[in-house]
Amino acid sequence: MQIELIETFLDLCETRSFNRTAERLGVTQSTVSGRISALEKALGQKLFDRSRSGTQPTLQGLRFEPHARGLRHGWTEARHAVGDAGSRPATIRIGIQHDLVNAHFSDLIAAFRLSLPDTAFFFEADYSAQMCADLTTGKEDLAILFSPRFHPDLYFETLGEVTYVMVSTEVERLEEVRRETYILPHFSDAIPHAHAALHPTLVDASLSIGQNAAMVALLRSMGGTAYVMQSSVADLTADRTCRLIPDAPPITQTVFAGVNQRFRHRPVHRRLLACLRDHFAFARQPEPRRPARGVRA
Repeated sequence: MQIELIETFLDLCETRSFNRTAERLGVTQSTVSGRISALEKALGQKLFDRSRSGTQPTLQGLRFEPHARGLRHGWTEARHAVGDAGSRPATIRIGIQHDLVNAHFSDLIAAFRLSLPDTAFFFEADYSAQMCADLTTGKEDLAILFSPRFHPDLYFETLGEVTYVMVSTEVERLEEVRRETYILPHFSDAIPHAHAALHPTLVDASLSIGQNAAMVALLRSMGGTAYVMQSSVADLTADRTCRLIPDAPPITQTVFAGVNQRFRHRPVHRRLLACLRDHFAFARQPEPRRPARGVRA
């Protein structure tokens, strides 16, 4: 089975550019053209139209696309099944957002292992874009991420929220924050937009960081003002590295679980999702409702 023909076809459906697909796959443009020609010859149908305005799938190409995705996932499943055969336990590959690898991560691992004791787990910290790509191709079985990239093959579920708050080594109030020593947060695709709405005068800061651990290390080494995860504040204030800026509004980031649609209802994935719901349940607890005026609680 020449799976590279399917991979090239699906990538070209996404990029609509032979040059871009060649760059992403690490091959030459002539190789991409050759693979598409070979696939078209095997199917007996033209799959793409090329013009000055770009590359577009033909009607036959659009009809073939969902079947190509199915072929790719079938191949991935077959490789996993063969690789996990024998006496070794099945391996579940899980991607997790860098900022979620914290003190509570071990609790999540323990819950996974308790729920699936005969399963081996491979965890990899990564960023959302790569995890979504790996879910699509079947390289990962589950992802815990900040920024879903919606795709027909992927299913996302909201788990909860994490909170980022502003701390500083040099000031005590928001009005005193200096752009020259401010570090912009870029922990997800959504946070820069939320931050710009809250602090339009700080968006021109010259330094930006995309990982909480790096932000904490930078504050310790060179000082300044920045947003960090709420879970990091206790350590930063305990050793008097930073102080909390109480009048700066917090920024919340939604946490999502992502799986491939083909795996969503499998028993293993249902157990993993159940563990994640329990783990993040604290972030979804509603506030107690106040009784209406004149009504006893």
